[in-house]
Amino acid sequence: MRDFFTQRIKRGLIRRLNNLKVASVAREVARKEPKPSGAPVVFFKASTGIDDLSWNSGFHLLTTWALRLLGIPVAYFACNAGMSKCVLGTNRDNPQKDMPCKSCVTQSKTLYTGVPSKVEGQKSGVNWFDFQRDAELENAIRGLNINQLSRFTFHGLPLGSLCLPGLRWILRIHHLNDDENTRYLLREYILSAWNVAQKFSKFLDQTNPRLVVVFNGQFFPEATARYIAKQRGLRVITHEVGLEPATAYFTEGEATAYPIHIPDDFELNGAQNAKLDAYLSKRSKGDFTMAGVKFWADMKGLDEAFLKRAAEFKQIVPIFTNVIFDTSQPHSNTVFEDMFEWLDMTLEVIHEHPETLFIIRAHPDELRVRKASRETVGGWVEARQVTSLPNVVYVPPNEILSSYELIAKSKFVLVYNSTIGLEASIMGAAVLCAGKARFTQYPTVFFPQTVDEVRRKMKEFLAAERIEVPAEFNRNARRFLYYQLYRTSLPLGDFLEPSVRVTQTRLKTFRLDDLLNAPSIKVILEGILDGGEFLLKE
Repeated sequence: MRDFFTQRIKRGLIRRLNNLKVASVAREVARKEPKPSGAPVVFFKASTGIDDLSWNSGFHLLTTWALRLLGIPVAYFACNAGMSKCVLGTNRDNPQKDMPCKSCVTQSKTLYTGVPSKVEGQKSGVNWFDFQRDAELENAIRGLNINQLSRFTFHGLPLGSLCLPGLRWILRIHHLNDDENTRYLLREYILSAWNVAQKFSKFLDQTNPRLVVVFNGQFFPEATARYIAKQRGLRVITHEVGLEPATAYFTEGEATAYPIHIPDDFELNGAQNAKLDAYLSKRSKGDFTMAGVKFWADMKGLDEAFLKRAAEFKQIVPIFTNVIFDTSQPHSNTVFEDMFEWLDMTLEVIHEHPETLFIIRAHPDELRVRKASRETVGGWVEARQVTSLPNVVYVPPNEILSSYELIAKSKFVLVYNSTIGLEASIMGAAVLCAGKARFTQYPTVFFPQTVDEVRRKMKEFLAAERIEVPAEFNRNARRFLYYQLYRTSLPLGDFLEPSVRVTQTRLKTFRLDDLLNAPSIKVILEGILDGGEFLLKE
């Protein structure tokens, strides 16, 4: 308990010191920025950070500072208790609990130190929006069940579908319960999304921007703003954390889907192959982070007990699952309704093949502190009594068993849309994928497009003496991962570093000239202002 309070005090102190530094640099930017000219660039990021500097808030801040220092007007759309309920402020155990608006607005005001509040006629500044309930909308959604709310459209705006990803993310479940707490949250999200739509539309009328930049684009505040802007024919750029530590990813597509254009003639040279192999070697030992989180202190190999059991079977097939949010995004479920439907189908095949040992591997992120899933693979395993089957081994998320050794001993690999599928393909394994993943935009794995085809291909692989894997899978997998790591992940570690909680960041000391001259910032500015591809040059 003492360690908890010590850590909390330390976090609070560092946050205050960081905010003082942010405010100081923000004032320097305000002093040095030339008179803005041209149409403004709109920025909106209500769903990243409340009382601390998140990585995406840091990317947002650095990018807007650089634009302003070049004389490009920036118009911030900022929440001033502008939602009845927001995603990050929701308490999943007590949905009726008040939002942490005071600390959140205070944090935002720190970030925008020196920026005047926008008034009509101004090209730049901060537009603070508040919340107003719409009586017509409130009456229209009163009494609707979860399915009706999820599909609800109001004056042509699909509010229900815009709110679903954020609701599933904060509740950490895919299949929403039709209870009053869940209905209440979805109603309030819908009311809040409509308020954002109304206020953002008016803001665009006043601002007439050249384009809009939003965080992520999946949570309802930014998703709604993105939808409104796209309806008007505006360019919309989304951003997320990159694959490497302290890196950003910007795109005109959906950041969470990670669209990447790789030239057909691009081939890795010797140095690039060596660089990628060094990265993969570290991954195989558990030496990697995801969104600032390091999951494994070490990796455990396959022990004698496991190898003895595996020897009793004809073949091994691992099943790699994913976390709820990554499998609940709208672009993921193009074949199955959801990951659990895929697992149910796979279980039917498991029953039909007692000669095969199936290893169900839960994703390590399922039990992340403060973000643990509530609808889990472990729960599915227990409900279906899967571990009672003699040809199934369940590996929980906190088990440090090496997935890479497992792949090496497997007949083929089953994945939904986890990145391990890409790595398995690089290892030369046959990978049967069931959900749309970042890497399925290129031929990297077997990816049938119907449920029946997935089932047929699974049975075909189980019966085959040898599975022929197209050579292009390995080539494309390596090319894709290299681009993800070293071309699209834009390093900003010269300006940001991990804070006490590594999922948050703090500002380093730097000169504004260094910011403008940074290769990653130049790439971001070129992408925003000139339609560049947001790719780091070799």
